[in-house]
Amino acid sequence: MPPIKNTIISPIKNPFKLDKIPFFRERSKERKNIALLVDGPNMLRKEFQIDLEVVRDILKRYGDIKVGKVFLNQYASDKLVEAIENQGFEPIIGSGDVDVRLAVDAIELVFSPNIDTIAIVTRDADFKPVLAKANAHGKETIVFGAEPGLSIALKNVADFVIVFDGNEWHEVTKDSDREIEAEPVQQ
Repeated sequence: MPPIKNTIISPIKNPFKLDKIPFFRERSKERKNIALLVDGPNMLRKEFQIDLEVVRDILKRYGDIKVGKVFLNQYASDKLVEAIENQGFEPIIGSGDVDVRLAVDAIELVFSPNIDTIAIVTRDADFKPVLAKANAHGKETIVFGAEPGLSIALKNVADFVIVFDGNEWHEVTKDSDREIEAEPVQQ
């Protein structure tokens, strides 16, 4: 599969080489039904420059996004809500805690027979129980995060972690968080 070109014009370009991410090399043949949930207040910040169209393009290589929701608080600007709608996502605006609403919707999707994969765009460890429940019920889990500040707990519970470091997207394996690699046992 040829790499996806980022045609979005943004202050920070998102060059990504998806063929280098093992997640896509190994699984590109089997299409999944995906629910994509975005923690807006945590991730749609100027310092991260997360481009939701790029996230969607990354996931389209793997499966079909059947649910795409962006959770926002009451302080979200009208321009942001409009931009989210124009990108084909459903904005969910709440007056209370965005995390609670996202978690409730995610748990509903865990029990949906039409969804194979739960993908959450967040850095917040509050979603660890949601991902654990999804895994326990046979759903695959993907976390899209950003550094700095991506929760180690999320990295450890998700099946796949894809991180934007300000320049490019890359997959983080659970082993890459270890400081010292285990030496092979000689027999």
